Amino acid sequence: MTALLAISLGVLVYTFVGYPALAALLARVRPRKLQLRADFSPQLSVIVLAYNEEAEIRDRVANLRDLDYPAAKLELVVVADGSEDATAENARAAGVTVLHQRERRGKMVAMNRGATAAGGEILLFSDANNRYTPESAKAIAAPFADPEVGVVTGRKMIDDRSGRPLDRAEGTYWRYETKIREWESATGSTTGVNGEIIAFRREAFPTPPEGTMNEDFVQAMMAAAAGWRIVYASDAVSIERASATASDELTRRSRLVTGRAQALVRVLPGLMLRQPGLAWKLVSHKGLRPLVPFWMIAAFASNVVLAFNHVWAQALLAAQLVFYALAVLGWLADRAGRQTRILFLPYYFCRANLATLNGLWNFATGRQEAVWQRVRRA
Repeated sequence: MTALLAISLGVLVYTFVGYPALAALLARVRPRKLQLRADFSPQLSVIVLAYNEEAEIRDRVANLRDLDYPAAKLELVVVADGSEDATAENARAAGVTVLHQRERRGKMVAMNRGATAAGGEILLFSDANNRYTPESAKAIAAPFADPEVGVVTGRKMIDDRSGRPLDRAEGTYWRYETKIREWESATGSTTGVNGEIIAFRREAFPTPPEGTMNEDFVQAMMAAAAGWRIVYASDAVSIERASATASDELTRRSRLVTGRAQALVRVLPGLMLRQPGLAWKLVSHKGLRPLVPFWMIAAFASNVVLAFNHVWAQALLAAQLVFYALAVLGWLADRAGRQTRILFLPYYFCRANLATLNGLWNFATGRQEAVWQRVRRA
């Protein structure tokens, strides 16, 4: 039981603290050179993937027109996959190229249609409900001056100015993620990409197997397996609102976990053979997190048994009980609409791991749906 407790806590600490610390150390002592050119401006096609976004699409196009990038080298394409509202009409009225089909085929089909129709050397994919900062286009294009770079992903930021605990929790999480991705990128390739701001060199744009859920992540890993470098450009910023409620966010997270499990099964074996260093990053950054709920259960159960005979185990168990008690209080506060940050963080962490278990169950039972589902935004 002592060994089980030590291993469980060790894995949890490595997942959230140890690996980021190692990534930071490697970024400092073994950085990999990147040929950056701030003035590099290749033909850039921004492809917006939209489903029933009539309320957002005009503002999204206006936001993209404000990008600080040579107008002659910037192409805007909207793919209104299966949209049943006025998304396509509003996009056409905004003066951009529009691809629209009534049948909803899913994100990967929409990406392929956009890539085929677009004329740019660089294909930048975006959602309709996010916004780019003006410098994002130049920042996403600059790393492509390096001929080894095939994929560049930008930074996701949550607009947390509302002060909602959910917004702040999501904002904190993405700041934490940003640092890990910066460190990974500094040593070669990052394993974390953001689908709302991800760009491919045209010849590095792969087509995943049919039924793939986390398309952008799988595509990036396929490009890496083919020898391309994946760079994280933290100055290319996509801003969006958090989900409307914790339940909405956890529904989204559950689906992401299902897709991540599917992706790891598909891409990890090939990466282990061709890019073992990147495979280690992938397991440490993306592969261990879905297993966190099991290690939490193992740590608690073994701690309970050891607490009968050891004072130190009793103290550790007390700390665990306080954490879970705060999570329960956070759940009650959330139901009552009186949420506070100190209660929300443990509550959100525990609920996120319950969503992880649900996502793994969906993967294990074959409940995988490649057509993405919209989640309400705040």
